[in-house]
Amino acid sequence: MTINCKGELIDLSSPKVMGILNVTPDSFFDGGKYKDESEILNKVDTMLVQGATFIDVGGYSSRPGADFVSVDQELKRVIPIVEFILKHFPETLISVDTFRSKVAEQSITAGAALINDISAGKLDDNMLATIGKLGIPYIMMHMKGNPKTMQQQTNYVDLVKEVISYFAERIANAHAEKINDIIIDPGFGFSKTTEQNYELLNHMELLQMLDKPMLAGVSRKSMIYKTLKATPDQALNGTTALHMVALQKGASILRAHDVKEAMECITLYNQLTAN
Repeated sequence: MTINCKGELIDLSSPKVMGILNVTPDSFFDGGKYKDESEILNKVDTMLVQGATFIDVGGYSSRPGADFVSVDQELKRVIPIVEFILKHFPETLISVDTFRSKVAEQSITAGAALINDISAGKLDDNMLATIGKLGIPYIMMHMKGNPKTMQQQTNYVDLVKEVISYFAERIANAHAEKINDIIIDPGFGFSKTTEQNYELLNHMELLQMLDKPMLAGVSRKSMIYKTLKATPDQALNGTTALHMVALQKGASILRAHDVKEAMECITLYNQLTAN
């Protein structure tokens, strides 16, 4: 199970880590933390040294109720960061977290390797065609509505079945646009209650019937810290616990704030499954 990132084949049969770099002032965990270039460089350097295969750059906070950001504002946040990272770490495989085709196109032109879209192309009619034209890997996530409205849209008759049929439809549309490398993200925390997040994680292996690599994004999310009656700052241990579950359920990529701990989890998982 490989994806082609800028001519480099990445083997996802061995799980990988995607380190998170939010350049938004209102992200739920690390918003506004990286204010100058040296802080960004240090963070990226640390994540790469700790073993991250991908660095995910986001310029639009998708936390519940997040503020609207214009396309120009998102571009001003994201493009300079992509160029800056690649100037200092030219081999870095950068994923850009955006649901806008214009941001996707300009990010890839600036040197990013793949696009991570929380809307699976549903919030921009040009997204799938743009990705197909660019010939890059595409991460599509399950969500209903948009970041402002998603938490009012948590009604499901059969959650897991509906998530699978959503992906089946989005994958078919992506294939029609000649998108070859597709990764699916169940969308923990998006249009789902805490209970629904755990139901989905508990049955995540059923998504393997779609025959696509899976990304798990549970890092420091409210499904962890609310359950533990804690804060995002106190959610690392809980994150690691759920990372192991996600790996056992078939996750190929862990999208994480804490790369070292996610890599340790993968090392132990690999040891566990080697015997």
